[in-house]
Amino acid sequence: MKDLSIKKLYYSISEVSKIADIEQYVLRYWETEFELLKPQKNRAGNRIYTNKDIQLIMHIKELLREKKYTIEGAKKILEDYTHTKVVPEKVEQKESILENPLRGKDDEEKYSLKKDLEEIKSILELLVSKL
Repeated sequence: MKDLSIKKLYYSISEVSKIADIEQYVLRYWETEFELLKPQKNRAGNRIYTNKDIQLIMHIKELLREKKYTIEGAKKILEDYTHTKVVPEKVEQKESILENPLRGKDDEEKYSLKKDLEEIKSILELLVSKL
């Protein structure tokens, strides 16, 4: 198995499937549903994903599986999506693959604030569920 800790320009669908923990057929389906997700293809016709594609996939996964949006709801949210989105906390161990060298300090502060707010939200949801 390849060492995925090495930063690459392009990833195969099988590598992206492992990174994002999403089945390959789901990735192919999402391509048909989300206009922003259009990986390039190499000469053999195989999909090749960039770091930006992987970030978009992680955002779509978060919207659909964690925040429980419908596909139509996620499409509306993605209308304003930019590829500067910081990857979710659950894939931090693989962040070296997805690192964006252009990410600034402001983005890191926003990400830290977002993590804090999500933690507070989960605590409040737990408290409300106990009532």
